[in-house]
Amino acid sequence: MMETTQVVGAIVVVVVSAVVVAKMLGGESKTREFKTGVSMLQTSESVLEREKVASSMAEYSALFGGKTGQASTSGLLATAGELTQDESVAKRQEGYRTMVNNFYDLVTDFYEYGWCQSFHFAPRWRGETFLESIKRAEYHLCSRLGMKPGVRALDVGCGVGGPMRNMAVFSGATIEGITINEYQVRVGNKYHEEVGVGELCHTTRGDFQNLPGFQNGTLWEGIDYGDEDWTGKFDVAYEIEATCHSPDKTRCYSEVARCLKRGGLFAGYEWVVLPERGYDPNDPECVAIKEGIEVGNGLPTLATPEKVKEALENAGFQVLEAYDANAGVHDESQIPWYDTLNGKMSLSGFRMTRIGRVCTHAMVTMLEKLRIAPKGTTHVSAMLNATALDLCVGGKKEMFTPSYFFLAKKL
Repeated sequence: MMETTQVVGAIVVVVVSAVVVAKMLGGESKTREFKTGVSMLQTSESVLEREKVASSMAEYSALFGGKTGQASTSGLLATAGELTQDESVAKRQEGYRTMVNNFYDLVTDFYEYGWCQSFHFAPRWRGETFLESIKRAEYHLCSRLGMKPGVRALDVGCGVGGPMRNMAVFSGATIEGITINEYQVRVGNKYHEEVGVGELCHTTRGDFQNLPGFQNGTLWEGIDYGDEDWTGKFDVAYEIEATCHSPDKTRCYSEVARCLKRGGLFAGYEWVVLPERGYDPNDPECVAIKEGIEVGNGLPTLATPEKVKEALENAGFQVLEAYDANAGVHDESQIPWYDTLNGKMSLSGFRMTRIGRVCTHAMVTMLEKLRIAPKGTTHVSAMLNATALDLCVGGKKEMFTPSYFFLAKKL
């Protein structure tokens, strides 16, 4: 009893101290970030009901054979290859909408709390901060796509719209984003207004496998485009580490092509394994790392660069450029893209460190035990901690990159 009282007392001290420090060092923005951490999975915009968090996580976990929370170093190596079998991949491809929607219902708050509103990685140079590298990767897309005032752009898989807002402010282009997750639609459109880009940015709930005006497909429950038809509507399109969730890249890219004007450009960053660098499909450790990344990130299966280019061409694009933006990941002049997951002992970086994640997990565990956080929150935290380990190992081995850049033109 005394032990429990001491732990609860310690949490209260930490909470009060953190709020005070946040107000002293970062004003209301830091305080809001902390409050977001405490209220994960139960914000005012939440779509997922509190009592359904655990069942949603269980449903997601079942698509991966119950392996959520495991990493290549803690269980996946012993069963390496199981999730790469055709039957397992097909199960996730068939249930991709449930998989991706549940995933983002569960992890969006964690991502915002521990990362930022731009849910992606980026190549990073020495002397460059994490957020500077994130924005530079986004501005690179603006530059290559020729985004400027008057240009209409499509953000394929936009999340809560962090990149969209940055790119709209930078370029002046008008951007329409699409995400399958209703929670992200609600918070994304709220953020657009708060930042003052509501006239340039808008988020629609939808499925990038079946964009407005689609043919020969079916919409998922709750999605209704009405009379909208995006055929030939956009000048350019982009995706940032989003179409890795697609169960059929050719179909996804074909839908993007349909929504572009003839000659329109499509650019993006894809998650891929790199057979020519470090990924060996016959090496159980490589396969276990690959599967650990898939389990913790809502992926049917990771593609190779060749598969990405092949899908683009089959969708009616001419591939103008394609390369790993992290090719120099271990050059002396660069900071590895995965270094952020190791984090730094600073106020801004602590939550990203392994120790920071452990502390967050401990906080979440206690909040769940005290019934402040919904049941199942700890399971989500464990899954994200496990996949962070495999992302780091995959990056160190250069067998995986989250930044395979492509630029393609609609024929």
